[in-house]
Amino acid sequence: MRHLFNRGFYKPSGVSGETLRNALLQLRPEIYGSIAEEKSELNGLIYVLERLPEGIEQCRFINLTSDEGYDKSHFKPIIPIKRRRNCYRIDDEQMNIEITRGRSDIYDILTHLTFLFIESQKISRKVLIEDTDNTIRDWAKLEAAIKKKELTQEEREVSLIHLANILGRSFEEVMEIHKKLGTKKHPDRFLGIIYWLGKIAIEEETLDNKRTITFGALLRERLGHHIHGERWATTIKEALREHGIMHRPLHIISANMHSIMNSLFARKTLKKEFVGFDNLKIYEALSSPSNMANQAKVHAAALKNGMIFIEDSSGTSIDVQIFDTAKFGDGVCGYELPKDLPNEKKPIIFVMDYAFGEQAFETIDELLKPYAIKKNQMVFLNVESISIMGKAGILEGGKGDLMIPTAHIFEGTADNYPFENELVPDHFSGNGLKVLDGTMVTVLGTSLQNKDILRFFNESTWNAIGLEMEGVHYQKAIQSASKIRKSIREDVKVRYAYYASDNPLETGSTLASGGLGTTGVKPTYLITDKILTQIFNS
Repeated sequence: MRHLFNRGFYKPSGVSGETLRNALLQLRPEIYGSIAEEKSELNGLIYVLERLPEGIEQCRFINLTSDEGYDKSHFKPIIPIKRRRNCYRIDDEQMNIEITRGRSDIYDILTHLTFLFIESQKISRKVLIEDTDNTIRDWAKLEAAIKKKELTQEEREVSLIHLANILGRSFEEVMEIHKKLGTKKHPDRFLGIIYWLGKIAIEEETLDNKRTITFGALLRERLGHHIHGERWATTIKEALREHGIMHRPLHIISANMHSIMNSLFARKTLKKEFVGFDNLKIYEALSSPSNMANQAKVHAAALKNGMIFIEDSSGTSIDVQIFDTAKFGDGVCGYELPKDLPNEKKPIIFVMDYAFGEQAFETIDELLKPYAIKKNQMVFLNVESISIMGKAGILEGGKGDLMIPTAHIFEGTADNYPFENELVPDHFSGNGLKVLDGTMVTVLGTSLQNKDILRFFNESTWNAIGLEMEGVHYQKAIQSASKIRKSIREDVKVRYAYYASDNPLETGSTLASGGLGTTGVKPTYLITDKILTQIFNS
């Protein structure tokens, strides 16, 4: 992939594209299920489509670009459900995808596209009659259904029977995926997706209309220069300076945009709405979309009591919350600071939304650099702790279980990052969840979900307990800032804790099997509580 990026383009049906396809077929990531079999992989297809822009299956030309100002044009951004990236449909055949989060973003997109190309070729091989340019009857029937503006239930079911034959799947399986992918606006979206995947692959085979992936010149020039990370960090430091809190003890937390705020303010703010509820029940209720009014109350209470919210405009897609504990009103917060602590020593809690892969290094590396007020006047942040809470794949256990790492090792390199974790398994005992400690593997992307490789990491002396995408990058930035550049204190406290989103060693328990739902509430808030308790007692 590095070679193709430097080259500037590749054709999925060419030699380079074939190399990528063969590599993915050899790895056979669990998340992509039956990718190496003749039958089509349906759960993997949903997983990939949620992370790519709607309509990409119709595009022959896919351009990966830098942020080049498309937001100032008439084009409306298409944002995938599960990935925060701006995509633009330029015309009937072209999709442009903005890359603002580094190499991990490129790796993620190309891996998913390679999966789509493999699946489209399966369809083409199934429907093309050997040694001719003709197609089987099932394909003609599907094509006829696609041309209709609206299908009756009877026509829909007939089309799904033909589709099941093309995909090598049962009618029941196809019906289930059809329901999952359907929307009010496009109830038969699944039919269209399979049709376009097949159509473009067939035309590539019969008419030599090759698909092409290109990497923009500006993207190749800018990649690795921390342009978006620097903008992001500068905005934050300016906000800290503007509010006069740059000198205060700073506790950085990488987490979601709700658990810290809810843990600080929900219990006291909603005491009338949730009488008799324990904390966990309150958090579970707040995680429901039907509880928007109560979520808004907590957000309003936070803003009233010193929260500064910075919506991202840098291109990183990382929003920020800054909590000034000196401005917390009496009786509003669920945690207490020592009563004799002067305001200038009260902590600032800085919460950043999740980074994506290598973007974690770009953002934290820029944030921990001193702020240049003038050319020769540098202000160093008073960083006391950095806490990372995230989701990860677990290798011994199930969804919702906890992982407390002692080191991160980087896939495909000899890089390893041991550290002293302020969080230990005993902090989470007695909560009914499995708690593991050991090494975490930081992976390049979803391709490292091969059972044999993961079992090696788990069962060998590496003692790997899970896999995630950011740990090495965070720790690399922290160590370089504290031990080499000396821009933050050398004894900065570090906390890492992950909860399991999936187990790639168990068939049916991968990320493609669906989200955590309320299963993720308990581990999220257990970790949040331990982080906040340590901050308030430090």
